[in-house]
Amino acid sequence: MKTHPLMPAGALRRLSAAWLLAALAACSSGPDKPKPTPLESPAPSAVRVQSLWSQRIGGLQQLPLRPVVNGDQLVLASGDGKVLALQTDSGKELWRAEVGAELSAGVGTDGRHTAVVTRANELVVLRNGEVAWRYPLKARIVTAPLVAGERVFVYAADRSVHAFDAASGAKLWSQQRPGDPLMLAQPGVLLPVRDTLVAGQGPRLAGIDPLRGSVRWEVPLASPRGTNEVERLADLVGPAGREGNVVCARSFQSAVGCVEAQGGTLLWSKASSGSTGLYADGQRVYGVDSTDRVTAYRQADGDVAWTSERFRFRGLSAPLAVGRSVVVGDAEGYVHLLSREDGQPQARVATDGSAVVGAPVLAGSAWVVVTRAGGVFAFSAQ
Repeated sequence: MKTHPLMPAGALRRLSAAWLLAALAACSSGPDKPKPTPLESPAPSAVRVQSLWSQRIGGLQQLPLRPVVNGDQLVLASGDGKVLALQTDSGKELWRAEVGAELSAGVGTDGRHTAVVTRANELVVLRNGEVAWRYPLKARIVTAPLVAGERVFVYAADRSVHAFDAASGAKLWSQQRPGDPLMLAQPGVLLPVRDTLVAGQGPRLAGIDPLRGSVRWEVPLASPRGTNEVERLADLVGPAGREGNVVCARSFQSAVGCVEAQGGTLLWSKASSGSTGLYADGQRVYGVDSTDRVTAYRQADGDVAWTSERFRFRGLSAPLAVGRSVVVGDAEGYVHLLSREDGQPQARVATDGSAVVGAPVLAGSAWVVVTRAGGVFAFSAQ
């Protein structure tokens, strides 16, 4: 069963809830843990997967440091402070940098400026592989910074959002929303949609003016319920799915839903127990629930198009849809391809035997996965 750390916001009395959940998680990893579903052989010649290139970046430890693609560059970071830019078509190294500290969040880039955050809560921005500036932050960061419009946006674990000038490092604004004292130590939602910065703040999706930091709209995707703070935790988890003006996200262990992000209109919300992000392609929204059941929802109304239970309890990553396939990685380092139309297995390919972390990312017509051991693998399918 998947486990997820919780983070208390200041008061020591909140620690007991986090420790209790950690103890329960430790129990779930014992002999009573559900066994992974045995792998089936995909249909013969359904899809042919080609390995394009592989690289290594170093130890990722426990962090799902998802890479980001900008044009023909793939930029990624490792938990021990390495930042690397690769050519997407060949895997050729373009530049490599050392931040000098362990990282707490993934990487953001616009192709010129690249941002990461250290475990000491320091925002570090690189320019052409060299450190341009640093800024100390007051709250812990687990969500990758967003670099867009000559700004660096940071979403903190206390649900605050901050904006910095990408060139100078000057702080432009901060936006703080009230929230529950217990927070999820897992990457959240932060992305641009036209002229709006969209961020998850608790169970709500919020549209923020990127120039001023004012809230334009906010829409709840879930209504937290429960008898204690742990049960009521419903923060939105990343990555979010986006197609055009529609953003789809998952509320931790509560719901999945889609919002029209120009005006802030809830399109639909469906109950779903899960903790990994979504992918949207305009027709369907793909997600993995807490038992590793893969589901495709119709993006228009949230009705279920298909569900696959062939990979239950295999520790699946968030999904990616590419070509005719939905791509997910698992805890044993396998990458699985399912039919985009009906969820039937199409192909399976191995990486390095360690868990696929984060979500696969699209790089042109190929996709890239990163493993716990620091392997970077690019594939395509025909």
